[in-house]
Amino acid sequence: MSALKNYLNKIKPNFEEGGKLHSLWSVYDGFESFLFVPNKTSQSGVSIHDAIDSKRIMSFVVIALLPALLFGMYNVGYQNYLAAGTLANASFCEIFGFGFLTVLPKVILSYVVGLGIEFAWAQWKHEEIQEGYLVTGIIIPLIIPVTTPWWILVLAIAFSVVFCKEIFGGTGMNIFNVAIGARMFLFFSYPSCMTGDNVWVAKDAILGLGNNLPDAFTMATPLGQIAQGSAVQASLSDMIFGFIPGSIGETSVIAIAIGAVILLCTGIASWKTMLSVFVGGIAMALLFSATGKTPIAWYEHIVLGGFCFGAVFMATDPVTSARTECGKWVYGFIIGALAVIVRVLNPGYPEGMMLAIFFGNMIAPLIDYCVVERNISKRAKRLIK
Repeated sequence: MSALKNYLNKIKPNFEEGGKLHSLWSVYDGFESFLFVPNKTSQSGVSIHDAIDSKRIMSFVVIALLPALLFGMYNVGYQNYLAAGTLANASFCEIFGFGFLTVLPKVILSYVVGLGIEFAWAQWKHEEIQEGYLVTGIIIPLIIPVTTPWWILVLAIAFSVVFCKEIFGGTGMNIFNVAIGARMFLFFSYPSCMTGDNVWVAKDAILGLGNNLPDAFTMATPLGQIAQGSAVQASLSDMIFGFIPGSIGETSVIAIAIGAVILLCTGIASWKTMLSVFVGGIAMALLFSATGKTPIAWYEHIVLGGFCFGAVFMATDPVTSARTECGKWVYGFIIGALAVIVRVLNPGYPEGMMLAIFFGNMIAPLIDYCVVERNISKRAKRLIK
């Protein structure tokens, strides 16, 4: 690493003011600050100093997402071999290899397009390259069906980066979660590619791995089966381990739980927000179960769909979530409760976490405002007494 650091220091004058590559300073600075902790210090306006910067925070989140990504790759292969009836004869390497070759191009495409836009934007604005897409780039492929066409994915990424982040001022200034913006774009612009029974299983073999399935092959998610009035065919253990159809990274509760532990142990995510999402979801699921409005048990609402993934990795986004301590409880509870309400009361839309988080992002500033005003009012009353 010292050799790399020396090389970067050697070529650095070329990118500084007066250098022949000065116009590419933001690109150089982005790579240097990603590879090494910057030795710069803020000159003013800082009251708290910390050894960790935002790039290191993003790196921890990416590490926390890896279990969900790796299991998602395996499950993509698992569902293909299961659908073809060849699962019993397939090895772990064949199953994982097929999923790896299917999912990895989507992750690479996400980073190439998203970071390409960020680099171009930084060059145009003569600003530093922002690091927010390090996390968004891996989340977007994890929350979409495996059959999503690449060109549609490109449009969704471009839309979300430009209209959900950059026009608001970049990382730290966006109102809505960028990954949610991409999924909203896909859902409302190309609904046939995001919903239904024919989008959850990869159908084409790759480099001799996997099986070619008929184009007309369909397989519904458990939530899709419920929406159609059918009984859920998956067992509770399959729901928890993740051996069910669904978006690439959202099926395994265990893999998501590993990521949650990493985020909580490193202090990256708020346990209050995370816990309150589950409390809100469980409370509403219990209410609907008690009134006979839902055909499944309350705990199945929690382990199915994108509930756990959204609660751990998206509702806890520090930029778009509530920031006051009391507000985090209210914000999370609303998201969890709303996700179950949408699932139960809108049969045409079996999921609900995406809309719940989007709505939560929308009202997070209002929640914080109300909490702050309430604290001010309480302190003012104390002074009067």
